[in-house]
This record gives sequence, structure tokens and C-alpha cells, in this order.
Amino acid sequence: MKITIVGLGEVGRCYAQALASNTTVELLFCEQRIAPAAQRLADQLGVPIHSRVGDWLAESDCVLSCVVGTQSLEVTRECLAHLKPGALFADLTTAAPERKRLAGAEAARQRVDYVDVAIMGAIAYLREKTPLLCSGPKADAFVELLLAAGATARALPASQPGDAITLKILRSVFTKGMEALAVEVLLAAERQQLRPALYEVLKDIDQAPLPAFLEMLVSTHVVHATRRLHEVEEAERQLASLGIASSVLGGVRQRFSHSSEGLALEPITEEKPSLAQALDWLSRHTPTA
Repeated sequence: MKITIVGLGEVGRCYAQALASNTTVELLFCEQRIAPAAQRLADQLGVPIHSRVGDWLAESDCVLSCVVGTQSLEVTRECLAHLKPGALFADLTTAAPERKRLAGAEAARQRVDYVDVAIMGAIAYLREKTPLLCSGPKADAFVELLLAAGATARALPASQPGDAITLKILRSVFTKGMEALAVEVLLAAERQQLRPALYEVLKDIDQAPLPAFLEMLVSTHVVHATRRLHEVEEAERQLASLGIASSVLGGVRQRFSHSSEGLALEPITEEKPSLAQALDWLSRHTPTA
């Protein structure tokens, strides 16, 4: 099996090394700007580096696109001009979901199997063991290839290109928001010498699975947003009194304020609305970008 890796940055080199351990694989490389690390790897593996995509790509059974996200669609189109029908094209870039969906549609017209691959961790730390989430009709085939090389990957069932990267972005909304919040709350607790005590009062959060906890927050938000808005404002004042200008709570206050204003116009009549009812209400009372 001939596999081409386009882009020999950290991601491309990582999976080149992993795939090289599979004796049934013949590697091909493509990189316009060859960094010393890329050249060393190519020399070590005895694989020449093509400076641009060309007719030689027609030999490939699978292509891993490991370029920067801004070049994703352009590189996909260049490759599609040369790939044979039935070839597998795996896009490991951080391109926007809509660009991956467009790339997937163009690949389908060329009868090339496009797989959207989202890297769900830091390659620098976990290398090929970094979890990968793959979407698209042929995601299973690419996952099988990766697993044979010792990588960590799973396919998203009944998925399309763009689904994997969308989930990565949604995960980032949650984790990066939590990270910013953790910075502020632990700093505030430390300044008051209350960090160990804070962990104790947060223990109840561990009692429920994370999905259930998130759904509880959302379904009760549409009932108690106005009361909780006052708690947010008080929390903001408390952090300010400690000399901490919160970067997080201003946005939190705005979110609760929007919901509070919505409740004044359209009160929730159910005492305990379901998650579906809460999300439906929020969709009508969330400002558009």
C-alpha cells in the first residue's frame, strides 16, 4: 500500500514514523518548505521528498494531508486532480467545518473517499497515541490503517466530513472555557487561603456523570437565570475586591442577562423543563452573532 504524507510538520512527521513501522506500507512525502527535521526523517527512512503535488500522486492509495488549516482546501483540490478513484484522502488539518464539508463533497464527485480527522489532544506529548476522531463514510477504513500502525483513533458512526472537526471545536468551547474559569477561581481561592476548602465544596459535582451535570445546568438555567444573574454579579464584585479583574464573568453575566430578559418576555411555565424544552427556549432567546 502506498501512502503519501503531504506536509511534514510535527503532525506529518509523527504519523510518518508510525506508518513506517508497518512493513506493508510504502511511504511518499510532499513538502514545499523542507525543514531540517523533515529532511532528517526522510533520510532516515530513505524516502525522497516531492516539492509539489503532481502526477506521481496517482500511485497513492491513501493521502494524509497534514498542512496548516488555511491551506487545507487548496491542498485537497491539488491532490484530487491526481488521485485515482477509490483512493483514501484523510484531512488531519484544523480547517473550519464548512471547508471540510466542501472538500468532502468535491472528493466524492471525484470518487475519492474523504475522511475528516480531528486531533483531540497534543501531538507533542502523546505522539501517535494522541486520540483521533474520524468522520465520513470511509472513516472506518482509515481508522483500521491507523490502528495497524499503533495509533489511537476511532470513527464517528454514521458521520460526514466536518462532523469530527465540529466536535473538536465544541470540545474546545467547553475545555478552554473551563480552563479560563479554573485560572480565575483557583487564583481567587489561593489569595484567600481557601483552595483546599474549595475542593471540598466542589465534591458534589463529581457525584453525577458529566453529561447529566451539563444537562442539569441547562435545564435549570431557563428557570433560574434571573436569580443566578445576581449571584454572578456578586461573584464579579468578590473577585474585584481581591484585585482580580475577571475576564470570564463578564461574558457569563451577559449570558445570564440575555436569558433573564428572555424570561421577562416569555416565562417558562414548566417547573422542571426537559432539556429539549430548555434548548428550544434558548434557541429563541439567544442573540445571533
